[in-house]
Amino acid sequence: MLKVISFGEALVDMLSNRISSSEDDSLESFTKYPGGAPANVAAAIAKLGGESYMAGKIGTDMFGQFMSQSLSDAGVNTDYLLATNQANTALAFVSLDNSGERSFTFYRNPSADMLFMPDDFEEHWFEQPGLFHFCSNTLTAPSIREATIAGIQKAKAAGYLVSFDINLRTNLWPIDSDPMIPIWEGLRLADLVKLSKEEMDFLCREQTESQVIEQLLSSGVSLVLLTDGGSPLRYFSSALEGAIKPPEVIMVDSTAAGDAFIGGFLFQLAEQNCRQNDLADLAVNQDRLEKALIFASRCGAHAVSHKGAFTSLPRRQDLNLSDQT
Repeated sequence: MLKVISFGEALVDMLSNRISSSEDDSLESFTKYPGGAPANVAAAIAKLGGESYMAGKIGTDMFGQFMSQSLSDAGVNTDYLLATNQANTALAFVSLDNSGERSFTFYRNPSADMLFMPDDFEEHWFEQPGLFHFCSNTLTAPSIREATIAGIQKAKAAGYLVSFDINLRTNLWPIDSDPMIPIWEGLRLADLVKLSKEEMDFLCREQTESQVIEQLLSSGVSLVLLTDGGSPLRYFSSALEGAIKPPEVIMVDSTAAGDAFIGGFLFQLAEQNCRQNDLADLAVNQDRLEKALIFASRCGAHAVSHKGAFTSLPRRQDLNLSDQT
């Protein structure tokens, strides 16, 4: 089993308690939950039984303590989760509509996660073989972007498989900046790319979907995973193209759906000791690849049928119970 380092924001999701969008906004209340896409992925891997590390920076405030404890409780190793008194832990207020879809309001700039520096990555973190996962929220500003690229480069130099889930949140980007250029910089450094249909539409500014896929694969990406909610997941490699139909479930909360999915897939890669040079082989073995994707799809389906982020992530026995029904 390889270790997996998830890098980026560990923030607190303030999830709305409102049952219906028709309720009075002035009465809306929120409950705190651990969150942040990389933190969700770290928890997803740990809860499945993987060796999971969270790398990033939190505040020394009550929310930072809450995040650190929540990650530890989920089984995540927090040795790489640093603390600072220079900024507070980020907050994300999440409202749900009647169908369980989300809208976000972030309190982040500046926040502790954005203060992670390139030198904060320590060489010994990468001595043990593993995988490195990141998202685009650490590409939104020059300093944290520099740190992210530094971490990727150290991971790649150590033979790590690099995974990139775009997880685009346009309201986190400065109004006068174009996310396209930094995101493509991240894409060209990745071995595995996961993106949603909406994120693909964003990348298709002047290209077709096929052209974007071709550009990704020609830039060195071994495997592209394209999700679309309850519609079939599509995958693309230099030799294969296919689709996996996710399980049908009643959606309660989509907050951790994508994170549960990619966490499940990374867990499968780690369990199979799939390193940087091994992913290309997996990407041409349709049977092995689809088995891993089916497992990941079940993780995502379990997550959307439960409320919250960490609380919705399955343990392995949860998936086994689902298989028996």
